[in-house]
Amino acid sequence: MSLINYITQIQFDHGAVRLLAGECERIGIRRPLIVTDAGIRAAGILDTVLATLASTAPVPVFDRTPPNPNEHAVRDAVAMYRLHECDGVIALGGGSSIDLAKGVAVCATHEGPLQSFALIEGGAARITSATAPVIAIPTTAGTGSEVGRGAILILDDGRKVGVISPYVVPKVAICDPELTLGLPPLMTAATGMDAIAHCLETFMAPAFNPPADGIALDGLWRAWRHIERATRDGADRTARLNMMSASMQGALAFQKGLGCVHSLSHSLGGIDPRLHHGTLNAIFLPAVIAFNRAAPSMLEEGKLERIAQALGLASADEVGPAIRAMTARLGLPRGLAELGVTREMFPRIVAGALKDHSHKTNPREASGDDYLAMLEASL
Repeated sequence: MSLINYITQIQFDHGAVRLLAGECERIGIRRPLIVTDAGIRAAGILDTVLATLASTAPVPVFDRTPPNPNEHAVRDAVAMYRLHECDGVIALGGGSSIDLAKGVAVCATHEGPLQSFALIEGGAARITSATAPVIAIPTTAGTGSEVGRGAILILDDGRKVGVISPYVVPKVAICDPELTLGLPPLMTAATGMDAIAHCLETFMAPAFNPPADGIALDGLWRAWRHIERATRDGADRTARLNMMSASMQGALAFQKGLGCVHSLSHSLGGIDPRLHHGTLNAIFLPAVIAFNRAAPSMLEEGKLERIAQALGLASADEVGPAIRAMTARLGLPRGLAELGVTREMFPRIVAGALKDHSHKTNPREASGDDYLAMLEASL
């Protein structure tokens, strides 16, 4: 059993979910609210988790997490948290459930609407140590939200924003690859490309953080070599373990920041919440990599060449085409047009991207025209 102390405590191994009761006791959660979704309940994963708690009293469960968590769901879950006088949150599911749980942890313990805690509204300073403790149990290998300091949530006004603070980092992440064995192929592919995007984009971010760079590159290496195996054979335990690790590693490196891929996908995801975040990231990656190539920090540190090496490619010129080819082999949409995105939507997407928190940490500053060019290249 590997115990990793980097940002937060991580329990990582097949069968690690059996440690849940002990972790609740360790951090002082006695009356948890479980935040999950209907699919996790239907798959029997919720029953597995409840059995590990062995609680004599019923554990309240909020299982109405939407695919893109929003302010309405946060309010409903907060009401359940307060009704049952909970003292902590167990997040069970993919990034949506974990991000929703983080929103609940903040809003259940602070006054004010969710909007007031958004980073772009100056909300980081309003989030305090009063935030309820969260234990995160991922059931997908994509977002890495189980070790992240932020939550991406859609406000009532339609904006997709980041609620970011050291206080929202889960107190412990329980990463059990066995919980991902039943993940369908297309979801495995989409969430896996999300992990690849995170490793790539945080590595390209210009902040000086060699440990984060090393973690991101190793995560990229693992994901690139195992994503097809995990997609073809969901029962491949080695592939599932490596994909879960890659997902976690991308988020461990998040402290460097992300960039234009996420600015665009956050904006478009807010406009049309039906679109999967990982799929959008896969589509935007080649255009953003091409745009970033001329950034001084990319050139000085040979970053694109190092990415090519991690992907097993002969040259930096092959990176963009290799990502497009991987997306196609996985059976994912290869362009925005396949998702119903039209040029008429571009001005709204660009406006949102320019305001997104990830816009500021791209290695090369993008203008509105630059974003339009990226969208055109991704159509």
